[in-house]
Amino acid sequence: MSVVRTDKWLQESYDDPLKLCKKIKSYFDGVQTSEIYDYLTIHGMYRRPSTNNSDLVKSLQDNKVWQIVVKEKRQLQKLWNGPTIPVFILPSDPDNHKLVKDHNGKSGLAFGDKMFLFLSESNTEMEIRALFTHEYNHVCRLANYQKKENDYVLLDTIMLEGLAENAVRERLGKENTAGWTSYYSQDQLKKIWNSLVRPNRQASKNDRKHHEILYGLHFHPKMAGYCVGYYLVEKYLDKQRITCKDLLPVSSDRIAQLN
Repeated sequence: MSVVRTDKWLQESYDDPLKLCKKIKSYFDGVQTSEIYDYLTIHGMYRRPSTNNSDLVKSLQDNKVWQIVVKEKRQLQKLWNGPTIPVFILPSDPDNHKLVKDHNGKSGLAFGDKMFLFLSESNTEMEIRALFTHEYNHVCRLANYQKKENDYVLLDTIMLEGLAENAVRERLGKENTAGWTSYYSQDQLKKIWNSLVRPNRQASKNDRKHHEILYGLHFHPKMAGYCVGYYLVEKYLDKQRITCKDLLPVSSDRIAQLN
């Protein structure tokens, strides 16, 4: 797995993110550069800036972002026997107020064969480590769980997210997990699981309920799917006295203790 030196790309083309996306195009099959740009910006990448901000790129370099990620990928690839994939580090969108408020301006995007980290100059080393841990756990789950991602239903998605954030807890401590892991009490999570998530657990990725429940949209509890996934995975880990690595190939139904 290589951590691509996107800082060199940014030094040349920061003011034109479409040029950056063109460099990434070969990692996507049959997708136009503009489509890649649209998809990445939806998930937190910066948009075309009004001015060239070379200071931002320098700040990320001064914060040793690329070196931190190189060290993390070596450790986690060995720990989880993970796949070799390219990792792309790019600035996040400072105008995405929700991203800044809820996640301190950081975001990630994982595929089975590549990964993106969108970071701001304010992110600490521990935040970067936690984000990388979460996203690389996704990559490892996708590689080990014998179900195609296109066939995932809501239960599979919440387990993907719950396992990834439990990996952060296991490796870096509860204090470095995402804020949403503390939104609800155990009793509240049990109720959300039984009344909302479980009855809709077979909702496909194309079903609007999948997205609404996962993120807690339209009057659903905020981040409902994420929070329930974390709760169910943590319960299973504690009961079985195993690690997140052991869970990578385990079926979603088993983790949720449905069979």
